[in-house]
Amino acid sequence: MFGRFRGAGAPKSSQPRSGRATALLAASATFSVFLIVALVAAWSVFYAPGPQARAGETTVVTLPSGAGVSAIAANLKAAGVIRSTDMFKAAATLTGADRKLRAGEYEVPSKASLRSVLALLVDGKVVRHYVTLPEGWSSAQAVDILMAQPILTGEIPDTPEEGSLWPDTYEIARGDTRASVIARMTTAQADNLARLWAARSPRTVVRSPEEAVILASIVEKETAVAAERPRVAAVFSNRLRLGMRLESDPTIVYGVTKGRPLGRGVRRSELDRATPWNTYQIDGLPPTPIANPGGEAIAAVLDPPASNELFFVADGSGGHAFARTYDEHLANVARWREIERRKAGLPPGAPAPAVPGTSPGVPNAHPPEPAAAPPGVNVPPGAQVIRVPQSAPAQ
Repeated sequence: MFGRFRGAGAPKSSQPRSGRATALLAASATFSVFLIVALVAAWSVFYAPGPQARAGETTVVTLPSGAGVSAIAANLKAAGVIRSTDMFKAAATLTGADRKLRAGEYEVPSKASLRSVLALLVDGKVVRHYVTLPEGWSSAQAVDILMAQPILTGEIPDTPEEGSLWPDTYEIARGDTRASVIARMTTAQADNLARLWAARSPRTVVRSPEEAVILASIVEKETAVAAERPRVAAVFSNRLRLGMRLESDPTIVYGVTKGRPLGRGVRRSELDRATPWNTYQIDGLPPTPIANPGGEAIAAVLDPPASNELFFVADGSGGHAFARTYDEHLANVARWREIERRKAGLPPGAPAPAVPGTSPGVPNAHPPEPAAAPPGVNVPPGAQVIRVPQSAPAQ
């Protein structure tokens, strides 16, 4: 009886176990199906096109430094770059991108997939903005350049001192203040001036870094040809040593405009006008720079080449003809006047058009001062617009 009881009970205990196994297998199969479906859905979302840009072909989005994945996802969602913050966070976590996302400003292409957005943020392909202060531009013009940058913020309370800014190209970020960019330019000028002053030559005539910047600003405004800067610096150094006035046209212009383009030739009345900067009327250097000179102009002033040249005049090719004596200079001026006659279509020997800075005793002559763009003309920052006068300027 006992043996029969055990034999009769065995089937009863195996039936529940078999049912449970079947149920588990069925549940596992169902879960696998759901998992596969979920993975396929997630995979399709990861690679599928994202939202279309609300305007244009890209969407600009700025991710602040220190932002976590949740904050980044919220910014992207608010900008219309992604459809789901949860899906973005899940994708970032599963791919390991959550530990590599970089702050900055991004241009996200329209309909970029979630995968593309993550790749963009991991690679750090941020939008880079630059602003350039050209050599020889005044501090007033530097303020104009920064005020024209829409990604910068804030005002510039006061125009920086002339000559206190370092001409260069600076990287800026959306939201930077204009005052902070001015501070960077000022720091760069102080650092570079100290370096250049420490390497000055005994041949320099300037007695301080401040004088170096003043004379270099005149050299910078006198020629746009980089190779001529040392030679121009030598001419002015020689004149200072001999007690001759510099007689530089750009100093006249600065006395009239305080750093703005004149937009025409210098008038005789302006040449005769006494201002603190008019080196036809004052001895030695003016009280301040007339622009922000670059490193090459400062270096030329601090180490001018050995020379006995005292004059230069435009040569018609964009550069200048230099002379040691006044007679040589007059011959160069005569050649320049003949070039002007030909340009004006006048016969040889006819009175040449009035050219500022070519009267006897004047060491140089120049094309017209770079001017503002004519109405309706969009000129990129740093470009120069030259207006050629069609008639002699009023005297």
